Amino acid sequence: MWQDIMEVRALCIRLLITVLILLCAHAQKVDAVSLRVVPNKSQFFEHESVSFYCEESSHGYVLYKKNEEVKQCNKTSRKPTASTTGSQCTIDRIYRYDNGEYWCGTAGGKRSNNINITVTAGSVILESPAVPVMEGEAVTLRCRNKTASSNFTSNFYKDGAHVHSNATEDMIIQKVSKSDEGLYTCNISGGGQSPESWLSVTETKTDPSSQPSCHIYLILRTVFTIIMVALLLLLVGLLHSGKIGATNPNLSSIP
Repeated sequence: MWQDIMEVRALCIRLLITVLILLCAHAQKVDAVSLRVVPNKSQFFEHESVSFYCEESSHGYVLYKKNEEVKQCNKTSRKPTASTTGSQCTIDRIYRYDNGEYWCGTAGGKRSNNINITVTAGSVILESPAVPVMEGEAVTLRCRNKTASSNFTSNFYKDGAHVHSNATEDMIIQKVSKSDEGLYTCNISGGGQSPESWLSVTETKTDPSSQPSCHIYLILRTVFTIIMVALLLLLVGLLHSGKIGATNPNLSSIP
């Protein structure tokens, strides 16, 4: 009987280790580092304000431009509140020397996605998402005139080819697809042309294992399996030891 119990314990330990591996894998997936910018655009006029959010679990990060620390951000970064995640840094006035590729890193060596920021002293910018957009989403590209004139025509270009004209400043892609990915620019009649901006499109993921609910289901199923197998083996062990006691008079007579 004791041998059967020990076998049950060994099996339970192995199954518990499996559960811990699944839990760790899920935690590593959640513990990603993500950088986003508010407002969500890659082009700015000089003197505009921009905020960077480094979303991660440890709440300790450094913001970089290329491979150099952004000193003004590291001094003004704020810890998250009950309603926010990660850390925030705001540059109140952005200038052309702030052009570049930004990312954030943690003390543990984790690195976020990259965000390219373009600052211009010109009169026209193209406001497009700074982070990749998901296929099927609606995307608005805005040709913004610094002088805020109301009488103009916006022309939009993708990879150098004209794709849209509008009496307003917006170009709306109702359902963006991978074919919409490319280098965009715009100009305004009598107002000038914007810098180029890359629109990145991420393909829709259909893998169900990437959904958090699937991880929870997998963990619950594993725990249920542990309990059922343990009970079954314990029952078999008890029945087996009872059979031995019934067939061995000497063993059953032991007080």
